[in-house]
Amino acid sequence: MRWPLIFTGLGLLLAFVIGWQSLGGLAGGMQFFLIAGVLAILEISLSFDNAIVNAAKLKTMTPLWQKRFLTWGILIAVFGMRILFPLLVVSIAAHVSPFAALHIAISDPARYAALIHMAHLPIVAFGGTFLMMVALSYFMNQDKDIHWFPPLEKCFCSCANVRGLQIGAVVLIVGLFAMAIGGHEAIRFVKAAGLGLATYIAVEQLGNLLDNKAASGAVAKGGLGAFLYLEVLDASFSFDGVIGAFALTQNLFLIAIGLGIGALYVRSMTIMLVERETLTEFRFLEHGAFYSILILSFIMFAQVLVPVPEYITGTLGAGFILMSIIASMRYNKLNAK
Repeated sequence: MRWPLIFTGLGLLLAFVIGWQSLGGLAGGMQFFLIAGVLAILEISLSFDNAIVNAAKLKTMTPLWQKRFLTWGILIAVFGMRILFPLLVVSIAAHVSPFAALHIAISDPARYAALIHMAHLPIVAFGGTFLMMVALSYFMNQDKDIHWFPPLEKCFCSCANVRGLQIGAVVLIVGLFAMAIGGHEAIRFVKAAGLGLATYIAVEQLGNLLDNKAASGAVAKGGLGAFLYLEVLDASFSFDGVIGAFALTQNLFLIAIGLGIGALYVRSMTIMLVERETLTEFRFLEHGAFYSILILSFIMFAQVLVPVPEYITGTLGAGFILMSIIASMRYNKLNAK
């Protein structure tokens, strides 16, 4: 936690300075200071399940690619998804260059936030579809032999034998939401969801291809494919936090500071989970994370119909993880011998 703590101190100080200059005086500095802290907590609460999933994938990677994910990956997560991604969204929505989008963010934060919200529907459609595929891939796995809720999860495992059922289920759910949306927006929703589905399939196939080559010594096992998978997964998780941050502030740099602090803590939690073998100690922790991901994907879809407060998303995710920890501790106690 050394680097996250250092970055927290520097980030909160920078937020205070930005607030002092933007709003004037001590009150403005304290306002930005507090908002940055709340954004960091929001990011951590929404992304703890992301850390668990990252740890599960990370432990299968070589030490070299683990190091690359924890160094290059944090740069992509903080600067790419928390700064460049919102600028690209505004650039596409307003048909301007990224530099012009940066100018809008600095000179007209209200317009910048409005442009981000205009792109909310395709963003959540893409992210929700990708995350739903991630969750269903975990449960619809015939090799999965540890079950938190046996009747339900054994049913999921038996469905894994039906080819294409996972994709068919996601397509059906996307279709139902598209019918509820209706009109031109439904077309935008379906296109973005289709892109999310295609991205998941492409990343999975690339990972399988590289792992197959690894078996013959062609490439490092658990390398580029797993790295790309984790980066797309992290991006899908961050969509919700980036959009939700605009409910607290429209300042691009304040959002980047707050969410960046949270992203560093998520990376540190990932390292802790891998090094201390926490997933082995807590038998159902991974289950709780994937149930949380599945719920999050439905919430992202639901957001195109009704507003869903961030605290509901965070509470549900944390609730499943907490229940999985309690269930794991109970299992350990009963099987202590």
